[in-house]
Amino acid sequence: MENFLLFLRIIGYISSLLSVFIVLAGIIIWAKGILPVLIRIGNGLSKKQIVIFAKNDNLNSLKKLLFDSGLFNKKKISEVSTKGDLSIAENKNVYLVFWHDWEDSIDEILNLMKDKTALIIYAPQELGFIPKEVMGKLNNKRNVMVTNFRGRLLNDITTSIITTS
Repeated sequence: MENFLLFLRIIGYISSLLSVFIVLAGIIIWAKGILPVLIRIGNGLSKKQIVIFAKNDNLNSLKKLLFDSGLFNKKKISEVSTKGDLSIAENKNVYLVFWHDWEDSIDEILNLMKDKTALIIYAPQELGFIPKEVMGKLNNKRNVMVTNFRGRLLNDITTSIITTS
């Protein structure tokens, strides 16, 4: 009987050590994998500056979309509605462009972009498609996304914030 109790005690010690090892390994893996992403998201949402290139109702609609999500600080969102205001976007991190309002000035926006600036172009298909030659220009730039759906915008902005941190 004493041998059996000794055996159970040894098994208990081994299983306790194994449990502690598994918990520590889980904490280390979480800290290396998930924690940095959460920190980048938090820093991005609190520090990154977004500029919206749109006019009139489209500008109000995109601002409302961002504000209603509750993810973005209103102080970190700027707007450009005329070519004269392009300098506002100079040091911002994310450009959100309503394609049909700015299709004639896309080259100026591309020239304004820095390497670490993300460009998200919202081009609803019911208003027309982006020409192939412009899509080629966009494809040659870093951190450019084109979306046709409003619901996709928040995901693209969040992804841009993470990848440009």
